[in-house]
Amino acid sequence: MIGIWVLGTQLSLDQSAVKSCENQKEKTNVILIESQEYAKQRRYHQQKLVLVWSAMRHFSETLKEEGWKVNYETATDFLTPLKAWVKENQITELRVMTPNDRSVSNFIKNLDLACEIVLFPDNHFLWSTEAFQQWTTNRKRILLEDFYREGRKRFKVLVEDNKPIGGKWNYDQENRKPPKKNLNPPSPLNFPPDSITTEVIETVKSLSFPTYGEIDNFNWGVTREDAKNVLSHFIETNLPNFGTYQDAMVTGENTLWHSLISPYINLGLLHPLEVIKAVENAYYKQDLPLNSVEGLIRQVLGWREFLHGIYHWVDVDYGQGNWFNHTQPLPHFFWDSRETDLNCLKQVLQQVENTGYAHHIQRLMILSNFALIVGVSPQELKDWFHAAFIDAYDWVMETNVIGMGQFADGGVFASKPYASSANYVNKMSDYCADCCYNPKHRSQGDACPFNFFYWDFIARQRDRLQSLGRMNLVLANLRKIDADELAQIQGLADNWRDQHCP
Repeated sequence: MIGIWVLGTQLSLDQSAVKSCENQKEKTNVILIESQEYAKQRRYHQQKLVLVWSAMRHFSETLKEEGWKVNYETATDFLTPLKAWVKENQITELRVMTPNDRSVSNFIKNLDLACEIVLFPDNHFLWSTEAFQQWTTNRKRILLEDFYREGRKRFKVLVEDNKPIGGKWNYDQENRKPPKKNLNPPSPLNFPPDSITTEVIETVKSLSFPTYGEIDNFNWGVTREDAKNVLSHFIETNLPNFGTYQDAMVTGENTLWHSLISPYINLGLLHPLEVIKAVENAYYKQDLPLNSVEGLIRQVLGWREFLHGIYHWVDVDYGQGNWFNHTQPLPHFFWDSRETDLNCLKQVLQQVENTGYAHHIQRLMILSNFALIVGVSPQELKDWFHAAFIDAYDWVMETNVIGMGQFADGGVFASKPYASSANYVNKMSDYCADCCYNPKHRSQGDACPFNFFYWDFIARQRDRLQSLGRMNLVLANLRKIDADELAQIQGLADNWRDQHCP
């Protein structure tokens, strides 16, 4: 007897393990398992737990409607209900789609079950792990832009005769506009909790182990229909202005014109190619701005696929990288936004607490940037990102935080650190206007910590940074700071760490 175990990030009727038995539903048993033990292993945002468990319960109902025989188990651990189900249904072969995260895959491979375990290829990405590794063979450089262009050609997206529509592969330069006054972005779709989601919310509220974030304002979709509606809403309402302001940050505007589809793609409720083709078709039919269309496609076909490919390409100890030897503990205000007086950090951290979401620039240039220049342990920051975000998984966070955000891999993922002073924050947001610190000061008493930490970071790491050609101009500017002012800057940095990183 064949059985299928559907994991919480594989909620698709087209996923490979389910698809392998679609013609023998009446002979195939399916199981989904909620494990509180798994949720205990690290802190999770309460809304992340609600999203995953509610989506699983809804998908269980979808499977039943499609004629599958389904067992849904809520249990302390995975193994106990799995063993009982295998025995009760006389399962001789357990089929599972290969998990994205390496640790989950190893867990399944090492299960002690009275049946054969067969892993099916993960079909929730456009590039298989093998195809990505083949692409890397004999390449002098592993760059996102090269990979993205190959993906455009391979999957025939916004190309004609293997050349980019519009004459350029990348419109990123047009997608960095700072916010104007009186912007009026559309409201995101909200999904009031139904009876299933309400029950899950009560379950999460009753958990006896530590979690993170608020739960009462949960408004995420939990079904494929919800996810499809989010995608349609984005294309119809947000996409025309998405590109221009995708890097902007505005107080009180949590989502601006962003798509909000990453949680759904990562759960399997949307397929990346489905998203890409919907956006591409809208471009042809509606004559939408190419910078917006290409920008969204680059996020999915470029960044998402590249992160996943790199995660499975690098060594298994990649997540332990620490090229700068940063060891400072994560400031406690990352767990409680009330404890910081930096307005940009407070705004973004409050948003994450309330929703589990922040867009890519808030994550990279506010949260990750600040941790980098302070000298926070990359592993502590990675663990916090995994806990805080509703779309976070190991395959995302190891490459995104360790590689891109913290440059802890020494340049495998990026060619220079994403470090900046308050100048970037002041340009791309309105946060600095209501802050107690001066974004133009770096050594005075009211200096913005982003400024004194930026130059403290450059000074502390100058020997390492000299090996990166793209840092030469910054290092030249460091040499222009006189010794007395640099000592003041470093004193401010040391005092701040003593207060916030004990």
